[in-house]
Amino acid sequence: MKCRIMGGLIAALCLLSATSVQAGNVLTMATTTSMDNSGLLDLLAPELARDTGIELRWTAVTTGRVLKMGERCEADVLLMHVPAAERNYVDEGLGVDRTEVLYNDFVIVGPASDPARIAGKGVVAAMKAIAGAKAPFCSQGDNSVTNKKEQSLWREAHLPIPERSRWYVETGRGMLATMDAAAERGGYAVADRRTWIRYESKHGGNPPLRILLEGGEELVDQYSVVAVNPQRCTGARYDLASTFRAWMASPATQQRIEDFKLMGKELFTANAK
Repeated sequence: MKCRIMGGLIAALCLLSATSVQAGNVLTMATTTSMDNSGLLDLLAPELARDTGIELRWTAVTTGRVLKMGERCEADVLLMHVPAAERNYVDEGLGVDRTEVLYNDFVIVGPASDPARIAGKGVVAAMKAIAGAKAPFCSQGDNSVTNKKEQSLWREAHLPIPERSRWYVETGRGMLATMDAAAERGGYAVADRRTWIRYESKHGGNPPLRILLEGGEELVDQYSVVAVNPQRCTGARYDLASTFRAWMASPATQQRIEDFKLMGKELFTANAK
């Protein structure tokens, strides 16, 4: 009886020890819903655990909330895609070691008939052409990253956001629903590559819209890792965040990112410096 009790006690102590070690290597991350929805983190997290012993736990929220979680010391590290806000976050002493690791891109889609004749134009000329033709344009109108990108494209063209124009429709819905609305109206929309691929698949590879404009720096969707400043958030695991940052930028992980596909198509381009 004593041997059985002792054996059970030893097993329990070993289990407790293993649990403690695992708990000591937990890295908490705040990221955007678009990154979470891509499925990339589900692929990378087990690889991170095998390579480094770090268990990654992430919370997916809106871009604004990612920054707030960092400000409130509710995460050890951030993975997001709003470069200007990230730089401000670091400049204000809230984050450190911002490292670009991968990018997606945005595209402008519309009907094959292309009523505003934007195909082959630059982004600025395309936005001016849409406004000049008063061609139907569907916006998410939801303050998402894609919505903010669309708004920035109007500004780059030195045009006001046409919120009160009859040809401009704010759907207040997600990107897939917004593209459906654009298709119904024979109009245009801005989408990220990942959602476009899903939309394309949804229509059996023959969607009612086409990519009419892609490429160029204006349409890059850059993602970066930013560690929460440990001098400000004393409980932040800067050691784990630094290991994660270096691991994300490593050649092996960069190749994993390049190999990740959605519907058989590459979703991200790795670009760690």
